[in-house]
Amino acid sequence: MDSVASDTDGAPPADTAAPKALMKGRQTRAAIVDAALALASHIGLEGLSIGALAEVTGMSKSGVFAHFGSREELQISVVREYHAKFEEEVFRPSMAAARGLPRLRALFDRWLKRVSVEIDSGCIYISGAVEFDDRPGPVRDALVDMVNTWQQALERSIGTAVAEGHLRDDTDARQLLFEIHGLILALHHDARFLRRAGAEGRARAGFERVLAHWTAPGRTD
Repeated sequence: MDSVASDTDGAPPADTAAPKALMKGRQTRAAIVDAALALASHIGLEGLSIGALAEVTGMSKSGVFAHFGSREELQISVVREYHAKFEEEVFRPSMAAARGLPRLRALFDRWLKRVSVEIDSGCIYISGAVEFDDRPGPVRDALVDMVNTWQQALERSIGTAVAEGHLRDDTDARQLLFEIHGLILALHHDARFLRRAGAEGRARAGFERVLAHWTAPGRTD
């Protein structure tokens, strides 16, 4: 009886072929998302399309579509990837700072540096808010969820600074958060839109001025 071994010589066993295919699919999807994030940073989330991404990645439209299914799913994936990178560069390293005011300073400093680097490209949180502020739907929901997650982390750090005695007991955490966020928006506006020099320094000075208002008596750090 003839053997069927010749039909499968060189082919990976079925139990290993599937995981390899799955891993390759994930790697391809990750590469597409990275390319989409780079593109969206320059042209905005609304500028993303399956066709534009296929051209940038050298893939077919059907190949890109197979990984996402819709432009909306692609946009949401970009928002999530941006947030993951933001957490990796800003939030997690700041957790190494001491609790209270040192950690709040670290969060602001890393946030400021990231926005300064993004001046020539763009911040997905800021540009996305402009694009989707009056457009309800899953993409807007994803953006709001990610921004709220970041703001909640900042508000917790403010609360910890109060608990540690670094900020006054009557500190209005929401007001302080509002003013800190306002400084970042002003930096982005002046540096990116108006191209004014010194915007980063003004944002830092504004941060110190805001903190000084709420700093507990006798604290100098």
